[in-house]
Amino acid sequence: MTRELPHVALSANPHDRHGAHRTDDAWIDACWADPATRVLTVAGTRVRPVDGRLVWTEPGAAPEGLRVLLGEHDGITYFASFVDPSRAPGPREEWLMLRSALGALDAEHAPLVMHAIGLAEWHWATRCCPRCGAPLTARQAGHVLACTSCGREQFPRTDPAVIMLITDGDPGAPEERCLLGRNANWPPGRFSTLAGFVEPGERMEDAVRREVWEETGVRVGEVSYFDSQPWPLPASLMLGFFGRATDAHIDVDGAEIEDARWLTRDQMRDQAEAGTLVLPGGVSISRSLIESWYGGALPGAW
Repeated sequence: MTRELPHVALSANPHDRHGAHRTDDAWIDACWADPATRVLTVAGTRVRPVDGRLVWTEPGAAPEGLRVLLGEHDGITYFASFVDPSRAPGPREEWLMLRSALGALDAEHAPLVMHAIGLAEWHWATRCCPRCGAPLTARQAGHVLACTSCGREQFPRTDPAVIMLITDGDPGAPEERCLLGRNANWPPGRFSTLAGFVEPGERMEDAVRREVWEETGVRVGEVSYFDSQPWPLPASLMLGFFGRATDAHIDVDGAEIEDARWLTRDQMRDQAEAGTLVLPGGVSISRSLIESWYGGALPGAW
């Protein structure tokens, strides 16, 4: 990469997660008592932007909820407080899913927010022990759920997903093309890179080839790694790849993908400028894959 790409903003300033302190109640209590500590309130899985930004409060100003240690950044300790949506302050309509609140993220706090939302999604979806069905209780500052009956521990899950830009033709040549697809539920003109989850026992490179073949009928040979992006919506890690087509014939599956097309750089630019091609948003790794291949910024976004 020759320039900083948009998706990097979500993980460019990682925090010290202080995993060794998650069982140290005295240390956690001392941090919570420090007025310099900052807390993000999460209602269920939603956050509340105020004047276009997410608000980090002092511990004393945070509503009572599950106290979750996020870690330390620039000498400040950060927590999240998970509250029931029925007890969240302010009008309910002001609380947004993270996808709708991405514009409220700032680069300094984005990794902390991704950490908080990933855990919030997991807590929201994981209520009972999968072994015996008994309730779970939070431990290790919110990073472990333990069964109140059999004692079995549950840990946050992250599902690996591949996202890929497939190309065809001589690299860098005017006639080189990339493959974009669209879902039937998207508004007209929306296209994106292909993506899918890695299946059990599968290499990531093979997942790239399988997903592209299943969705578009295009055969892929060489696969190379690009970058990754945390995407806790609800629990994914997006692993970005480039792939080279060995057979460019398109035969869409008609289920996940309604349409797929090959585009040269000139076609992509002209259609994006005309508004007939609408590309993914700036903070997505999909956008970074496309613009890295294109060689610069493109107009328009979802």
